Amino acid sequence: MSAISPTLVRHRASDAAAIAATAVNTANTASASDTLHASNATPLTVSVDCPAKTNLVLHVGPTHEEWGGRHELDTIYCAVGVYDTVTATAKQPGAGFSLAIEGAYLGDLASSSADMRRNHAALALFAMAEAAGREPDVALTITKRIPVGAGLGGGSADAAATLLAVNRLWDLNWPVARLRAIAATLGADMPFCVTGGIARGTGFGERITDITPDSEQGLRLAQEGFAGQVLVGAYQSQLSTPEVYHTFDVVGAGAQDANHLQASAVSLHPRSGQAIEAATAAGARHAFVSGSGPSVVAFVPDDTVADQVITAWRDEALVDRIIRAIAPAKPSIGVSH
Repeated sequence: MSAISPTLVRHRASDAAAIAATAVNTANTASASDTLHASNATPLTVSVDCPAKTNLVLHVGPTHEEWGGRHELDTIYCAVGVYDTVTATAKQPGAGFSLAIEGAYLGDLASSSADMRRNHAALALFAMAEAAGREPDVALTITKRIPVGAGLGGGSADAAATLLAVNRLWDLNWPVARLRAIAATLGADMPFCVTGGIARGTGFGERITDITPDSEQGLRLAQEGFAGQVLVGAYQSQLSTPEVYHTFDVVGAGAQDANHLQASAVSLHPRSGQAIEAATAAGARHAFVSGSGPSVVAFVPDDTVADQVITAWRDEALVDRIIRAIAPAKPSIGVSH
């Protein structure tokens, strides 16, 4: 099989989108600061650009029955400036919700068998409607740019963006703490994605302690190179998070891995390990599997090293798609009437 030459994307939140699309409609289905302020007049449309996430550290502990068998985690989240956009538009009362998904790289989201009612954004809308005592009469459109099934939290970003958008669309003006509490019922890293930046996650990942840029830990992370330019090496193939955790339960963590899932991901997707080695040899300050993989994240100190890593990845066809971004990143909210 011939190697695939990777494409390079310089990512901005305002990138053009809409190549492939899939939608569902039903009429019978029931930046963050400490407070997200709403205008007096209810906006008709709210768009939220929400960044991907990676894990600078991901320590995996034992499973807990009270968490449905999920593993205990101690992680440092970092939001990476590759953005999905969720647009929420108010619909007539009783019209129900609709969901459209568009983008060039949809992965299994493009499958005709995908149940859009189980999409993370739809579940977030339903959770907000239940908490607010309202019907989910909202049209959602997701413009996908975050690679799917890649360990970058794209589904979690879409859910967080929906929480932020609906909070503004319905003039709820709920504080971040309340949005995070709702997010925690939906997934481990969704509470982090509500605000982005850098934060520590404990519990099964849902208990968030923000790390501000001017804090001692924030400054130390920046000095260690966990800020600034980032390259994301993405793949056409996807990894199942449950499969990676199952493999971890068998093989455990690599001796020197800050991400305890890295050895498992690399065993299932060897190109990720090769991309890490190449990025490190080319001068990246840090290179590792993002979350459960298979994507690889490389923090680089300058344009010269970035170009060296890109060349290494391209020459050996070690990744399928290369995205240049900045970290840490934050969600942004736009309103139109």
